[in-house]
This record gives sequence, C-alpha cells and structure tokens, in this order.
Amino acid sequence: MYHQLSQKYNVAAPRYTSYPTVPYWDNDLFSANTWEASVKKSFQQANQQDGISLYVHLPYCESLCTYCGCNTRITKNHGVELPYINTVLQEWRMYRNIVQAKPVIREIHLGGGTPTFFNAENLEYLIKGLLSNCEVHPEAEFSFEAHPQNTTEEHLQTLYNLGFRRLSLGIQDFNPKVQQIINRIQSVEQVQTVTEAARRIGYTSINYDLIYGLPLQTLAGLTDTIDKVAELKPDRIAFYSYAHVPWIKPSQRMFTELDLPDANLKQLLYESGRSLLKAAGYYEVGMDHFALHTDSLFRAEMEGSLHRNFMGYTNQYTQLMIGLGVSSISDSWYGFAQNVKKVEEYQQMVANGQLPVVKGHDLTDDDLIIRRHILNIMCKGKTTWNLHTETCEALVECLERLQPLVDDGLIELSSWELKVTALGRRFLRNICMAFDARLWANKPSSQLFSMAG
Repeated sequence: MYHQLSQKYNVAAPRYTSYPTVPYWDNDLFSANTWEASVKKSFQQANQQDGISLYVHLPYCESLCTYCGCNTRITKNHGVELPYINTVLQEWRMYRNIVQAKPVIREIHLGGGTPTFFNAENLEYLIKGLLSNCEVHPEAEFSFEAHPQNTTEEHLQTLYNLGFRRLSLGIQDFNPKVQQIINRIQSVEQVQTVTEAARRIGYTSINYDLIYGLPLQTLAGLTDTIDKVAELKPDRIAFYSYAHVPWIKPSQRMFTELDLPDANLKQLLYESGRSLLKAAGYYEVGMDHFALHTDSLFRAEMEGSLHRNFMGYTNQYTQLMIGLGVSSISDSWYGFAQNVKKVEEYQQMVANGQLPVVKGHDLTDDDLIIRRHILNIMCKGKTTWNLHTETCEALVECLERLQPLVDDGLIELSSWELKVTALGRRFLRNICMAFDARLWANKPSSQLFSMAG
C-alpha cells in the first residue's frame, strides 16, 4: 500500500518555501515602487515586536558542485570579496533609507555559494556593517553555511564573536564515488575537525545537509554515511531529496539520468535513511528535517512555533525578511521580490542607486489566505478555516480537492479542520498542492518543479 502511494504521489511538486511559488508570481504587476511600499508597511508593523531577518547571498565558490541548484559564481580570484561586500552594504543602506528607523535584527543567515569562500576578516567587515546602528533582538539567531574543506577556526571564532551560534555543513554523502561525480569532496576527518572546533568555541546548533537520490548513490553507501554522521552527532540534519532540474541547472548534465537511482531505489534510500536517523535519536521536524530533542528546531515543533521561509525551516518568526546580494529573495509577508541573478548587473544597479530587484509578486487577499493554510500544513501539520469569515472562492475550490487525500489516509478532514496523519507527513508537498490555487488555475505544460519523491 505504502509503495503504491509513493508511486502515485511521486509527481513534480513545489517545495513551498513560499506561496505563491516563484513560477506563479505576477511579475507584470510588480514594480520597485510597490515593493518599497510593501517593505515600509511590514517594517512599521513588525520591527519592534519581532524584529526582521536578513538573508545574505554570497555566491562565490572555488569549484562547481554539479548537483547544486543554487546561484553560484565559480572563481579562485579572492579579489572579488571586498567589492561584492561593499555592494551588499550599499544595498542595505538603500533599505535603511526606505524604512527610516533603527532596525531590530532577529535573524541573519549567510548562504550561497560558499560563505566561507570569504576570509574571516571580510566576513567580520560585512557583519559589522550590517549591524551598524541597529539593535540586536534579545532572541536573535545568526547562522551561516560552510564548506568543510575551507572553514577555518578563524572563520568559526570570528563569526562566534559577532553573535553566530548556528553552523550548517554541506555533507551530502561520504561515499567517494558519489563525491567524485558531484564534485563535492570532503573527508569525514575534515567534517569532524570543523564540528569539534565549533563545539569547543561554543556553537549551540550544528546542522549537516544530506541528500538522497544522488548519482551513483547506493543503499550501502548512504547507510555508511548516516552511520558516520550519527557518530559525529550534529544537532540537526536536513535530509533532502536530490532535485534533478537540468533544464534550470545545466551543470547537472555532467551526469545522466542513468546515473541516478531509479524511483524504487530512491524511495528505499529515503525510507532507510529516515529509519536510521530515528534510530540514532533524531526526531522528524516538518518536512526533510530531523533534530535532537535538545535543539531549538525540535522545541519549536513541539511548541507549535515552527516557521518556514525561503531559508527553509526556522524557529524564528519574522514578518519581514530582506534578502541582500545577487539572486536573493525578500519577503514582506504582503509581497516577494527577487534580485537580479548576475553579479555584474547586481553591482551596476546598486551603484546607480537602484534597488536590484528584477521580479516579484504582490499578494492578493486570496493569496494571503491560501499562504496561511500552506504554512500551517508545512509547519504544524494541521490547519483550520471558517468559510463564513474567510470569503475566498479559491479556498472553497481547494477544499474540494482534498477527498482523494482522505481516501488514501494522508489527512483527516472535517468541515473546519485538516490534520495530516502520520502517513501523510511523507507527502506534505502533495497535500499543499491541493491548496495551490494558482497552480490549479494554470497547470504547467512543462515540468517546473522537482519530483516530490
């Protein structure tokens, strides 16, 4: 039965880090002026109470990981560091001019690319520039992504001194054949060295990223990887499905579909990995995430305060998230905006005094209602509605699509509430799809998203 459901629901599906999803944004109705107004409105509502989040995209890497779906720039020229950071800080000053008040910073996340491509001194310059004349929220959480190959103790100590307590290491798989074909090389010893140094310095949450469904991946290899990870005992683990989207990321054509595990093996990799992580003492949190009971992500799940945004799951809720840097996405709750994707264009626009946003979406009243339900499903495993007060035709249509999910045992449904079952946790993306009014109104003629399985 479970195998049949896995096959049935292994369809192209969004990951729902936003609603509407990026392919369904009304870019024609978006403008930099409407975005500025949206940021100002959200800032005035949320800054003093919750603070705001900053995401900084640092795109540079010294080598290309062929599986990667991120926006990267490959170079060994570290002379790019300071000019890029200065552009990010100039962009931040533009946002400071828009809000015209002292920001309360609740969350900073450095992503990429490879943030540890930048040397520790330049990262210190970046963070001090971002925090200049700002207030840091008493419950602030700062985090960064790192490559085990180039993360030094100086990186760790410098960022710790600036308030960082969370670190995320991209492991993916320890099998040498898999590492070779995806061009992501790091040894267990390198990962252990960084992990132990971070703990010694005082980091309180260390995350490892693992991926199932990679080329040449085997059950024995993944089992060995998770056994080694369990010995190192990171606080959190993100266990992602490999997203094969070569029409978006041509680097994924460095291998072929024949190198990938077939649907049956990929399903086995997921189920085995999930069982091994649970046996190692990790609890499932939301979708694709596992955490020890001592970690703040697990506590957020238990307390019903888990949140999801473009950075993934977080225990921090902020209404306003400003994305800085090339290709970054911002979220004001009322709207989304994405920066240009090419470094040179980004730097030129900022130098000209223009916000470097290139596309975006202003959420309608219906969007806001549907967004709330999708967030509830992704973060709490349940949602409620009142059709007398939520006058939303799109919601009525969404509810009419739920019966097959009830029949398959994925959800429990009443006239006012949906609850995801234990079985349904595996199919959160599919459940959210039933609520995705924009997708159903304009079903794609070609594949836009990775497979759900």
